[in-house]
Amino acid sequence: MLVVEGLTRRFGTLKAVSDASFVIEPGAFVGVIGPSGAGKSTLLRMINRLVDPSEGVIRFGNENVTALTGRDLRRWRRRAAMIFQQFNLVGRLDVLTNVLMGRVATVPAWRSLTGLWPEDDKVVALSALEQFDIGSLAAKRAEHLSGGQQQRVAIARAMVQEPELILADEPIASLDPRNTRVVMDALLRINRHFGITVLCNLHSLEIARSYCDRLIGMAAGRVVFDGAPVQLTDALARDIYGLDSEQVLDGSARAPEPRVRAGAFGEAAVA
Repeated sequence: MLVVEGLTRRFGTLKAVSDASFVIEPGAFVGVIGPSGAGKSTLLRMINRLVDPSEGVIRFGNENVTALTGRDLRRWRRRAAMIFQQFNLVGRLDVLTNVLMGRVATVPAWRSLTGLWPEDDKVVALSALEQFDIGSLAAKRAEHLSGGQQQRVAIARAMVQEPELILADEPIASLDPRNTRVVMDALLRINRHFGITVLCNLHSLEIARSYCDRLIGMAAGRVVFDGAPVQLTDALARDIYGLDSEQVLDGSARAPEPRVRAGAFGEAAVA
């Protein structure tokens, strides 16, 4: 269980996040919604401890995440895998090596520096790529992939960390509609098949309503909504999105429904 209590982050006199509090049960798929500048990215970066909170507490199970340092903090970042909008791949390296970077915490430093990865880790990485239908790209340089393919590589890299929590920071912001669906389907399969908790920042209300079990709405750094997608009325959405609300609501009216089919994970999978 992830518990956030009174989380605040100041940058000078600006409060990027102000007194955020919520609890996320294991296995949930939660969307954090709101306009640009609402504090969504800062919130996820604090949970991952890429940004330190100014105030408040983050707990995961019995562990006080806000107090972690050194090796314990590195272990937490393995348990709470981060997926970024910019993919954060090394373009000149092949896809398999990029995925293997997710295993860095489990091998001696000399192995990752020399590229002498254990065979077992290579098998794990290839299996992750196959799960997202990109196993055939293992030998290609990451810079030669499409945006959607690169994001799936980033998700595979997160998966080989064997995380308990995935923090996805606007993972579809730079993708076209088709690749948006592919990436969101991949995250949903991870959540449904493996039971991994997903906390995903999304600007699009259409996508959030389609994929998430629960929405946390942010505006001006504060949590202003927390509930099921069906509880988010158009009036509440206008309050959250402000000047962007009409554009957001127009898109939400055409929200696609995730489909379920037999997929790469074996049994029924969301596609």
